[in-house]
Amino acid sequence: MAYNLLKGKRGIISGALDENSIAWKVAEKAHEEGATFVLTNAPIAMRMGEINKLAEKTGSQIIPADATSVDDLTKLFTESQEILGGKIDFVLHSIGMSLNIRKKLPYTDLNYEFYQKGLDVSALSFHKMLAVAHKLDAINEWGSVVALTYMAAQRTYPFYTDMADIKAMLESIARSFGYHYGTQKKVRINTVSQSPTKTTAGNGIKGFGDFFDYADAIAPLGNASAEDCANYCITLFSDLTKMVTMQNLFHDGGYSTTGVSMEVLNKMGIEG
Repeated sequence: MAYNLLKGKRGIISGALDENSIAWKVAEKAHEEGATFVLTNAPIAMRMGEINKLAEKTGSQIIPADATSVDDLTKLFTESQEILGGKIDFVLHSIGMSLNIRKKLPYTDLNYEFYQKGLDVSALSFHKMLAVAHKLDAINEWGSVVALTYMAAQRTYPFYTDMADIKAMLESIARSFGYHYGTQKKVRINTVSQSPTKTTAGNGIKGFGDFFDYADAIAPLGNASAEDCANYCITLFSDLTKMVTMQNLFHDGGYSTTGVSMEVLNKMGIEG
């Protein structure tokens, strides 16, 4: 059921790779809720994905952009306003990449060139995106920017290696830029810490399937799906949350505040 929560709003959605990705679900939900938007991704990711299918489904245009390039981001925000007919109301940053994880390198023996690349793609891109939008005055007052993160930024998950550090930086950028953008332009900036989700990126993490099941057994409500995450993002883009900013918001079925569950104890042979 749609509620027209984003009727008349314009947006930019990054990171939609295929129908399993959270960004893809966000685009579908934003379209259902009345928004118009531009889709963007890195040129190489666009060749690998199915973004043209999503663009056709949602009546959207695609602007390829390397999120680490200030020039590309300037072009993205400038052309998006031209295409959509005005300033932007919402932005989704759904960009993450770790070559160290992809190469299965342990945290204690990282490749630092890979590390720096991951920082640039997954965290500094968020600062660059916000800085470009701020300089161009491209986002309307009370606009909303959301970046996707994970709670490994607060707690240690050995298999998440350098991405845990990178997500911590991402969340810090949301707080710091949120202050400046909020006081100057009334733009709100938040991060959403999602459950383990069976996306293309998630499935690339070593041991992800086992951890997905573990988190599902801990969380009282179970793991939140990509579609549920999209619904949450839509509320953050809407006017219903106009006073929420600089927050890291957990969307994980209660996992982040559950110490242990009886289901996990029972699996260990411990009876409650």
